[in-house]
Amino acid sequence: MKITAFNPLIVTKDAKAVTELFEVLGFEHAHKKTGINDDVTSFDMKHPGGFRVDVAQVDQMPQDMTAIRMNVRDFDEAYKFLTEHGFKNAQGDKVTETGSSKATLMVSPSGFAISLAEHIRKDNE
Repeated sequence: MKITAFNPLIVTKDAKAVTELFEVLGFEHAHKKTGINDDVTSFDMKHPGGFRVDVAQVDQMPQDMTAIRMNVRDFDEAYKFLTEHGFKNAQGDKVTETGSSKATLMVSPSGFAISLAEHIRKDNE
């Protein structure tokens, strides 16, 4: 399984406050994606030292949640690997496909979460 990104993801109903905090720490907005499942906005932030953090605005969150964002080259392979290790898809059987990515939140038996994603590439690299 080829992992292409592995960094913290903060899921919150107050992304503005969270991203402002990371800006003070020297992070800059690298990418923003809106309309995920109609109600999620994701912010990818990058620090000049090479660190990354993602922040997802999810209005119905009762409290903030921290997960790991794991991007892979082969979503199906990674999904199978995680399910074989006891992870469950938090969306049931649903996988979110946006045209440029395929993703879902996987939760371990102990509650640890991994946001699994494959960015759809135009080439085969």
